[in-house]
Amino acid sequence: MTTGCKTTTVFLTILCALLLTILGLTQEWPPWAWATLTVLLVGVPAAAFKIASVRRGSVPVDFEEQRTAVPIERREHRVSHVAVPSQWPDYDFLFSATVRWYPLEGPGDGPVVSPAGLAVEAVLDRARAITERREPGRASLVQHELSGALGTMRPDRTGHLQIMAEDVTLTLREHDQERLDKLAEVRKDKAVWEHQRKYEQSKREYLGDDVLKNTGSAVVWWLAKNDDQVEKTVADLGLLAQLTSAANDTDVPERLRDFIPQPRSERPDPKVMDAPPASFEREPTAADHFGAFLAGMGFPDGDVRRTMLAKQIADIIKTQERHETAEELLKRFDPPASYTPDSDPTDETPGL
Repeated sequence: MTTGCKTTTVFLTILCALLLTILGLTQEWPPWAWATLTVLLVGVPAAAFKIASVRRGSVPVDFEEQRTAVPIERREHRVSHVAVPSQWPDYDFLFSATVRWYPLEGPGDGPVVSPAGLAVEAVLDRARAITERREPGRASLVQHELSGALGTMRPDRTGHLQIMAEDVTLTLREHDQERLDKLAEVRKDKAVWEHQRKYEQSKREYLGDDVLKNTGSAVVWWLAKNDDQVEKTVADLGLLAQLTSAANDTDVPERLRDFIPQPRSERPDPKVMDAPPASFEREPTAADHFGAFLAGMGFPDGDVRRTMLAKQIADIIKTQERHETAEELLKRFDPPASYTPDSDPTDETPGL
């Protein structure tokens, strides 16, 4: 810049001197005018150079440093699908990112290093410190966490580089993701099953330990169910007594047997048919009482409510360690597909 200004000033000075010389010759200036012109042509450029140097001053130190500083040399390296541990054994994340770095000034006699190797190692160490404390089922969330943690330039352990990572992705192997999805479904199904089991258990405890504890409790429960209809509750007193006895595997109390309704099925006339021998007579069982209860409730054979009530009462009886009675109820009122009432061994009759 300075050399250009000097050249321009000298050129203009010479041009002005030529023009003034031509003008002086044509106008026939006196000798003192030529002396004055010579002084001006020498003094004016010298004064202009002096004034310009004073105004410009010296170059600032920081500007000189910027002019002489060596440009920062940046580098990058792409890593793909590097396995890093998660909180669960054998479920590794797959880490991918673009590693960036720039060298720091080190001692002149330091060892020769591989910048790419140091940078990748530092980024993987920083990533592993986070992923090994995270569950594999949250890969997308951990990916964003890593993007924030690795997005800041930090020095490596040797102090030679400043390192960061961009374009971070974190995934799982396909078969590991499928296993995690299956485990999640199993946990959900188990939670639903546990709630259903607790509900059924609570319901059985409520019926067995509270509602059907005795006939009095059953009467109070039935009265509440029928909106304080006392007459209906009294009419159903025999049915409730039978249900309570079946649930507790006991006989109907003597004082309540008169309230038991008789089955609607026609009985054979004892005058027409000979009575069976006394050896084949048997006491009514809990299943007999329960069958009378169902008949009194108006639930005919084939009604699905008979099976439903039989299952519920059988579950309650099992909690009282009355497994034989429960099996008898299920066999009679909820028989397997291969069982028919005709094959009931309790209906044996003496041979002719």
